[in-house]
Amino acid sequence: MSDRIIVLDGHTLTPNTPGNLASSQDPTWDALAALGSDIHVYPRTLPEDIISHADDAPILFTNKVPFTADTIVQLPNLKYIGVLATGYNIIDLEAATDAGITVTNAAGYSTPSVAQHVFALILELLTHTASHGLAVHQGHWTACPDFTFTVQPTTELAGKSIGIVGLGTIGRTVAKIAHAFGMNVLAPERPSSASFSQHGLPVNFLPLKDLIAQSDILSLHCPLTSDTHHLINKKTLKLMKPSAILINTGRGPLIDESALAEALKQGQIAGAGLDVLSAEPPTADNPLIGAPRTVITPHIAWATRESRLRLMDIVTNNLRVYLAGNPVNVVN
Repeated sequence: MSDRIIVLDGHTLTPNTPGNLASSQDPTWDALAALGSDIHVYPRTLPEDIISHADDAPILFTNKVPFTADTIVQLPNLKYIGVLATGYNIIDLEAATDAGITVTNAAGYSTPSVAQHVFALILELLTHTASHGLAVHQGHWTACPDFTFTVQPTTELAGKSIGIVGLGTIGRTVAKIAHAFGMNVLAPERPSSASFSQHGLPVNFLPLKDLIAQSDILSLHCPLTSDTHHLINKKTLKLMKPSAILINTGRGPLIDESALAEALKQGQIAGAGLDVLSAEPPTADNPLIGAPRTVITPHIAWATRESRLRLMDIVTNNLRVYLAGNPVNVVN
């Protein structure tokens, strides 16, 4: 049995607070609580409250609350940090390692949900379900002399090409769904390109410049690095077809938002579907807020109930096996 467990920002994993829809099927902290002498879950923790909320507990969980070297040195009792997400850039791993702290993360839990959301964005941009539904509720179908009407042209996916930048677990799942729609899958050239088709999923590998130019849909699933920061910028946007749409469920800074907003205003591309932005929540002056032909969702691709249940199972097991002396998913 361990000592106290503190969750610094549990709200996004278990948003069961007034004003949010909750269900008995939503994840709970019960299984995690069973591993400690007691548990306290803070919905959110501001940077200035990290030390007081941590309360010198040996086991802390965080989603987006950062652990800098300065924070870590003020927590001499800390032995374990469990990240409630896949990304762990919020942790100073070198400082954690020097302090003898084990850091774990959770990978793979959101793959089906994110891939599903990719196509929710694509289908909304090409089928315009929301605007057609709104028009019906506004009485336009009732007033129509015909059995059918459209407020915007609709487009089918079959035969279109989707360029997937990043053929990791999520990218491959998106590729499988795209094939089910009858689409052609394009991906950037890699030294191991040929092996991918051995999994029964034909992919056309192209240089990135050609992929961008040939894609009807460009979907971003690559990690954020110095090489991929602003991968989509004024120059690469000019390579895209005027009829193409851009999808980003990866990381906001993969896109130069000012350049994308301008391209949308000028009709340079047909649309964009985004679940992530460079700053979250976005500032009121973010150039993509209100941009034409743009669907933006508030970083919810990962957050289906099923995904959150898987996440809770993973982070609970991470702590369980750590306490048993067999840690997994260690990132430092």
